[in-house]
Amino acid sequence: MVAIHAQRRVLNDEVHARPNLPVQSPARIISFTVLHHGDIAAQREALGRLLQSWHCRPAPDDCNHHVACSGALTLRWALHTEFVRYTVLRAERALSFDDTLWRQLPDGWLSSLPGELLVAMQLLVLNEDGEAAATLAHRHRWFQEEDWVGAELALGKAIAITDLRLYPDAPFSGGVTRMVLLNRSMSAGQTGRMVQRLFELESYRMLALLALPIAKHQMAEIDSIRKQLNKITDGLLDGGDDRELLLQLSRLSAEAEALIGDSQYRFSAARAYHALVARRIDELRERRLEGIQPFGEFLHRRLMPALETCDTVSQRQERLNARLQRATTLLRTRVEVTHEEQNQQLLSSMNKRAELQLRLQQTVEGLSVVVLTYYLTGLLGYALKAVSAAGTHLPTELISGAAVPVIMLTVFAVSRHWRAKLLH
Repeated sequence: MVAIHAQRRVLNDEVHARPNLPVQSPARIISFTVLHHGDIAAQREALGRLLQSWHCRPAPDDCNHHVACSGALTLRWALHTEFVRYTVLRAERALSFDDTLWRQLPDGWLSSLPGELLVAMQLLVLNEDGEAAATLAHRHRWFQEEDWVGAELALGKAIAITDLRLYPDAPFSGGVTRMVLLNRSMSAGQTGRMVQRLFELESYRMLALLALPIAKHQMAEIDSIRKQLNKITDGLLDGGDDRELLLQLSRLSAEAEALIGDSQYRFSAARAYHALVARRIDELRERRLEGIQPFGEFLHRRLMPALETCDTVSQRQERLNARLQRATTLLRTRVEVTHEEQNQQLLSSMNKRAELQLRLQQTVEGLSVVVLTYYLTGLLGYALKAVSAAGTHLPTELISGAAVPVIMLTVFAVSRHWRAKLLH
């Protein structure tokens, strides 16, 4: 029998990892997205407290998705790479926004939730049986401004409208985004998928925009590093202290690398989230409503400038880093050339000293030959005098004088021999 891959079931069940929650119209839904900053255990613990207060079964320890029911309430919990999303649904007909569903959460639970709240939404799902214009007349009660965003969805099976502003519809500060979905002919499954797309659209939009504050902050820092780099470049032209300039360049390079390290993940995540936003917009299958901006047009006009700012900052980081590398290479080359010149001067000086030492040594050797010849001649003279004193008459002075050249040549030859032997 063929062997079964160890990950076959895991890979197969991945497509069912986060199923959509069927939504029966009408309904009131709240959803909030929390950045967990990698503290998964704390998020599971918070989910456990919520399920316990609602007298629901605990969620599996290793789950990334969980659905629970408590009376008329249905909870959907989904854990993602850097955020967790809670969705609470209650089937009811509601034509106005309020905080009743938010108050179904346990007292103090939301304020004790670990992480940072990024997105909070309240969505009304209504049945729309008549003309869209008659139903949309309520939008003046739902939304304060004329800057509406909406469209027919699923090729006319539903209508969604919002203004993406924050309203005080929850028992916590910060505000909640309002949205209305008018269901014309979608099934519960289709409605659940559409609701999920709308929630994801808002979550991914906000997650993509997390990079914008970083980009704006780093623009000023990049300008500061660029100005300092210009001063260092001017110092290169003016012949400044190479060592000091190199230290300054090293410090600026470290600062530039720190900027890239602080923003690289966020910028790449922004591009990935923007791709998800574009995909969700395509899945809405929009058709324009008279006088209202579609989701795709609105988000393209409002989201693209922010992402272009992030891309611009990323490109400026790369160009600045390239300039720093070129300046560092140029300065190091100049320092190396200076060191080579100093080494050449040092070698030349050492050669001169060696030559002087050689000449001095040769002079000393010549004097040594003379001294040794003098002493050896003296010793020979004493020996000859001793022989004469013994009764043998010898011409002492004549022999000593004749021996001087022989002794000198012998001493010279011996010294040359030993010097040559030491050199080799």
